[in-house]
Amino acid sequence: MKLNNFFKLIVSILLCQAVGIGGAFFTSPAVSSSWYRALEKPALNPPSWVFSPVWITLYFLMGVALFLVWRASGERRKIKMALSVFGIQLFFNALWSVIFFGWQNLGWALADIVALGLAIVWTIFVFRKISKTAGYLLAPYLLWVGFAGYLNYALWILN
Repeated sequence: MKLNNFFKLIVSILLCQAVGIGGAFFTSPAVSSSWYRALEKPALNPPSWVFSPVWITLYFLMGVALFLVWRASGERRKIKMALSVFGIQLFFNALWSVIFFGWQNLGWALADIVALGLAIVWTIFVFRKISKTAGYLLAPYLLWVGFAGYLNYALWILN
């Protein structure tokens, strides 16, 4: 692997992991707070320890997908568009933790996660035009966000 590509891979993974770390600043203290513990949880709510390894893995896959598109040769305009779309979904991803755990607003968090899901679909669509592998690497992310959307909706309804 060329040094330039190695640099792009590391930056891509670190960028995605940084979003996860940023979200953890809101999530970690809130999960043990009286507010979160008092929420009525849906039947399929996993234990809190599940979320961290799942998100670390998903952010890694997102980083690899980002790298595959960033390093691709081809039409620069199409690649820039794909990177911009990725940035949009990453913004919605980061915003969710702030809204849900920071602001403790389940309704606005639900609106954000719907926007996030749509942005992920859009990202998969534009990534697959450049690298099919990059698009496929985002499929687990979309599935998990769909499940998280169910949890957010159930928490909103139950509380």
